[in-house]
Amino acid sequence: MNTVFIVAEKEFRDGLRNRWALAITLIFALLALGIAYFGAAASGAVGFTSLDTTLVSLSSLAVFLIPLIALMLAYDSIVGEEEQGTLLLLLTYPLNRLQLLLGKFLGHGAILAVSTSVGFGLAAVVILLFSDTAAVGALVAAFSYFIVTAVLLGWVFIAFALLLSSLAGEKSRAAGLALVVWFVFVLVFDLALLGLLVGTGGGVNADLFRYLLLLNPTDVFRLANLTGFEATQASAGLTSIAAEHRFGPGTLLFVLMAWVIVPLALAGWHFSQRRT
Repeated sequence: MNTVFIVAEKEFRDGLRNRWALAITLIFALLALGIAYFGAAASGAVGFTSLDTTLVSLSSLAVFLIPLIALMLAYDSIVGEEEQGTLLLLLTYPLNRLQLLLGKFLGHGAILAVSTSVGFGLAAVVILLFSDTAAVGALVAAFSYFIVTAVLLGWVFIAFALLLSSLAGEKSRAAGLALVVWFVFVLVFDLALLGLLVGTGGGVNADLFRYLLLLNPTDVFRLANLTGFEATQASAGLTSIAAEHRFGPGTLLFVLMAWVIVPLALAGWHFSQRRT
C-alpha cells in the first residue's frame, strides 16, 4: 500500500508542478462566484440570490466542466508513459500494474478533490461574507454536499480516462476517445432519452425512466443535487421530470461510487493484459 501512495504522491506533485491544481482551482472559484453573483442578471438583478438557485446553477455548470477536466487530466496516464518510454522503467520497480494504476488514480483524484474543494469552498466563503440572507449552517451543509458529489463525478471520469488510456495505443487516440466519452455522457445520452420520451409520446413509465437516468453518472450527479438542495423547481431538463420520483441522497452517492469502481476495475483488467 505504501507503493500506491508513493505513486500517488508523484502524480500529485507533477500536477502541482504543471499548475493543474492551481488552474482548476481558479476556474472553479471564478465561475462559482460569477454564477452566484450574476445568476439573476437575466431577470434584471445582480447579487447573491437564494442558496438553492445558486447551487442548482453550479451543478448545471459542473456537469459540463468537471467531466472534461477529469478526462483531460488523466487520459494519457498509461499511454503517455508508454510513448515516453517510462512505463517499462516504472514496471521495473517493486510494484505491480494494479498498484501503478491505483497510485495514478489516487494522485489525479487528489488533485481534482483539492481543487474542487478549495475552488468552490472559496466561493462559499465569499457568498457567506457578502450575502445578507445566507445562513451559515445551511450554506456549509449545502456546499459540502455539492462538493462531495462534484468530487465523485470527477473521480468517475478519471476512472474512465484511465480505462481509455489502458486501451489506446497512442495519446492522440486516447484524447479522441476521451472527447467521445464526454459527448456521450454529457450530451448524447440525455438527447437519446429525450428522443425516447418524444417518440413514445411520454409513455415511458416514470419508475423505468428514473432508473434509466442512473445509467449516466452526470444525471446521477444532477439528481443528487436536486434531492440534496430541495431546488427542483429551479431546475430544467430530464432530471426535473424524474425529480418527483427521487432516490435518497445515500442511494445516489452509492451509485456514483459504483460508477467510480466499475471503470477503474475494467482499467485494471485491461492494463494487466496490455503488452508494453
